[in-house]
Amino acid sequence: MFVELATTSAAVGATRSRLAKRALLAAAIRAAEPDEIGLVVTYLSGSLRQRRTGVGWASLSEVPAPAPEPTLSVAAVDDAFEQIAAIGGAGSAAARAAAVQALFARATADEQRLLQALVFDEIRQGALDAQVQDGLAEAFGVPAAAVQRAAMLLGSTATAARLLQTQGLPGLQSVGLQVGVPVRPMLAAAAPDPAAAVDKSGLPALVDTKLDGIRVQVHKDGDTIALYTRTLDEITDRLPEVVRVIADLPARRLVLDGEVLALDAAGRPVAFQLIASRTMTKSPTDGPPLPLTLFCFDLLHVDGRDLLDEPLSERAAVMNTVLPPSLIVPRTVAPDLAAVQAAFAGAVGAGFEGAVVKKLHAPYAAGRRDSGWIKLKPRHTFDLAVIAAEWGYGRRQGWLSNLHLAARDPRTGELVMLGKTFKGLTDATLTWQTEQFLAREVRRTKSTVFVEPPLVAEIAIDGVQASTRYPGGIALRFARVLRYRPDKTPDEVDSLDAVVALGAAPAGPDPDAAGSA
Repeated sequence: MFVELATTSAAVGATRSRLAKRALLAAAIRAAEPDEIGLVVTYLSGSLRQRRTGVGWASLSEVPAPAPEPTLSVAAVDDAFEQIAAIGGAGSAAARAAAVQALFARATADEQRLLQALVFDEIRQGALDAQVQDGLAEAFGVPAAAVQRAAMLLGSTATAARLLQTQGLPGLQSVGLQVGVPVRPMLAAAAPDPAAAVDKSGLPALVDTKLDGIRVQVHKDGDTIALYTRTLDEITDRLPEVVRVIADLPARRLVLDGEVLALDAAGRPVAFQLIASRTMTKSPTDGPPLPLTLFCFDLLHVDGRDLLDEPLSERAAVMNTVLPPSLIVPRTVAPDLAAVQAAFAGAVGAGFEGAVVKKLHAPYAAGRRDSGWIKLKPRHTFDLAVIAAEWGYGRRQGWLSNLHLAARDPRTGELVMLGKTFKGLTDATLTWQTEQFLAREVRRTKSTVFVEPPLVAEIAIDGVQASTRYPGGIALRFARVLRYRPDKTPDEVDSLDAVVALGAAPAGPDPDAAGSA
């Protein structure tokens, strides 16, 4: 029954204990019907099987009275969303809204809360995919590492769950990288400066130029080429110039990890927004499309040889024999800290976002934010969740202005507030974010509108200082908004630990104590 998942979700959200969360998730997975385990795992991970349903906040601004008794099955919920996602054509908005209302009318109050959280991809229980993988391992009594690896290589915890249910641990262990099936990309941790990065990576280290483009995973199987984003969405038809380049490579079977971006006449990268706009549309509305260039920084497979578990030094060496230099990200092997600092300064001076310092002996940690890769930026920048905003005054009256910023606690999975800012916002941004916040509003006080799901913004700060004002125990110094990140979900915001790692000065006046503007 779907109500059992709603109960589990609420119970997981009510405890801060990781062990208790895992036990609750394991119990729910054990209780799943055999043909529903994939859906159960998907829902507990906080998402729907249908990536896009077309359901907006307006459809749920008002919901019908909850049903007095639970009647929904897990399969019935999936069927309803499948039908909703398929609605199109004239009058589709009204038909979709009616179908949503009909589904919610069948749900109890607890079920309605879970349904709304699933629709908007915002489960506030800390039960992220990694925790569900731990619960899945406990439910079947297998090593968590085996579940994690299979889920990474299959690109889906739900698929790993179905395989585990039918074939047990041997089934998981048989999973390997498959050309044509995207794997979850390896992610980078952050460091405040080159010295801190070297402390994590060791020396010598490989230093890659950090590109501010769109992450692309390339799969080539003979004449079949597929390109996937970091969220495993296929965008092959949107990047014909990249497809042509890959088709001309002599290797018959390849899996590459890289990034696409556009360069100006001087060889400097153009704005990220232009690149994102180019990759989000199949055809430009006016003028020729912005030409994009592929830069690869990892090789996972070539002509029958899997390289996931090989050290980076070997993957890089093989990549040098497979790809021309023009397709490889600018990089250098740094023997000491001075070389890391020089490579970082050179990348920034050339107009790039920064550098990524990488352990030469590290395997490819698919799907994890691993210390094998350490990103460096010239400013202290973090991707933070915007969980609320305060009404402005003076010139900003009528706009939601002062933003409440939060990072994710890796121990609980919860968002923890650690500061506010109203700096860096243009009039256009103020207008846009006010519209967005009001569309996502879940509650308000006299001065503040709270939102679900949060937005994600890239925030620059000068540092942190100790503070008892916010739950994270620190406050951001001179925080300012660089841009919003519509390409990222709240699950991808930086960790509280990464922000705290900047170091805390002696407690003093909170930097944002002046309030909103």
